[in-house]
Amino acid sequence: MYCYNPDIVLGKGRQDFKSVLDFLKTRTGLLDGVVLSGGECTIHKSIIPFIEKIKALGFLVKIDTNGSKPKVLKQLIEKNLMDYVALDFKSLPTSFKSITQSNVFAEFEESLKLLMNSSIPFEVRTTLHSALISESRFLKMIQYLENKKYEGNYYVQYFMNNVPTIGQLGHSDKLLNTENFSTSKIKVIFRE
Repeated sequence: MYCYNPDIVLGKGRQDFKSVLDFLKTRTGLLDGVVLSGGECTIHKSIIPFIEKIKALGFLVKIDTNGSKPKVLKQLIEKNLMDYVALDFKSLPTSFKSITQSNVFAEFEESLKLLMNSSIPFEVRTTLHSALISESRFLKMIQYLENKKYEGNYYVQYFMNNVPTIGQLGHSDKLLNTENFSTSKIKVIFRE
């Protein structure tokens, strides 16, 4: 609902892989890395050979993912094709479908487990919209991560009001920035 790339998700503004690779060839030595996001970049059937070509050019690769394709993520880990991953934690199972309009929470869990068992540096992150994730729900999300034995940074970004998104969401308030939500194992960091 609150995806900030509605044009990409809805199939507008496409770039083909060849054009992107041609562009990157002109940037070798000038850029350090490439971020693949979306929509969801791991749903593309040719994502693995595409990343192999990017890595062959000498670029670092960061993946932004909702974790919906753990089999692809597993292959990327096994082939050492990612240098960093940002895993979106959209919500708990009880509200996941209503927030994401999808049934991929089990896949998210599998992706989290894969990343936790790998040596790939990664972060877990959540976009907070005050109408979708209350403070009590957010505390339960932190507890969920603790129960899964996640240790590390948990980045939280507030929903950006007045920008195009897929869903028509109302105004979101910044309700949680006055407290320290970190635990002994998880450092909660708010991004502005």
